[in-house]
Amino acid sequence: MTFINKIISSILVPVFMCPFLPFVHIAKIFNQPKELISLSENNVGSESDPIYLTAHRGITAVAPENSLPAYEKAVELGFYSAECDIRLTKDGHWVLLHNGDVNGRFCQLGAVEDMTLEEVRQLRFKNGSNFWAYENLGMPTLEEYLDVFVGSKTRPQIEIKTENYDMLYTILDAVEAKGLTEQSIIISFDLEQLKAIRALNKDIELWYLIDKIDEKNIAEAKELGNTWLSPNLAANDIASIKLAVDNGIGLSFWTVNTIEDAKMLYDMGVRYMETDTLCY
Repeated sequence: MTFINKIISSILVPVFMCPFLPFVHIAKIFNQPKELISLSENNVGSESDPIYLTAHRGITAVAPENSLPAYEKAVELGFYSAECDIRLTKDGHWVLLHNGDVNGRFCQLGAVEDMTLEEVRQLRFKNGSNFWAYENLGMPTLEEYLDVFVGSKTRPQIEIKTENYDMLYTILDAVEAKGLTEQSIIISFDLEQLKAIRALNKDIELWYLIDKIDEKNIAEAKELGNTWLSPNLAANDIASIKLAVDNGIGLSFWTVNTIEDAKMLYDMGVRYMETDTLCY
């Protein structure tokens, strides 16, 4: 795989990026930056009772997902939090990537878990909003992501994608080293992972990612303490949303991308939403 990637890097990527050939120009057409939709301009939420937005993988309307410019934009726009996805490299470093393989974003082949940090450092974005505008834009480490939030009011929100329990303490160590323990949120679909984090730190805020809300996952979140539910909006209906609201559990829905959905949730009492498209 390393040999194939060297061929891709030395031959195919330069061809792809060559301004005299059509490939990168075609890619630009499909990766244009997009306009964000304003809540305030559409009269959803208010200054006295606002909506708290999470930027899903950063502000992906203007920069590639899980890239530093996407998070810098979230801080600049005053988002409540900005979510990232983290995975472990072969040599035990946390880096930002949603899918396990690097194929779709970087014009390389292979899984990040089979790469060393040094190999990951060679990757450059070849996909995602406005990717060509950022020179030498690569995959960030967890530490580089956290640096974006130091001194800001925006909260780092870290989704653990690797099924690993032995290295969870290193996430907490990284957060603590940046002075961001109280500001950070750690999220996962894996309840056992969240339990392991809670055993290491009794205070850090956790969000339990789920599909449909039910009595069981409400009880599980409450038992963990300082834990919210983060449900899939598409998997829920009025009844299940009302169940959570009536139980008084902290709620942040994903992924809320229309004014209509934002207004529906707001009218039901939900104030925290994760989005690709909305802004203040």
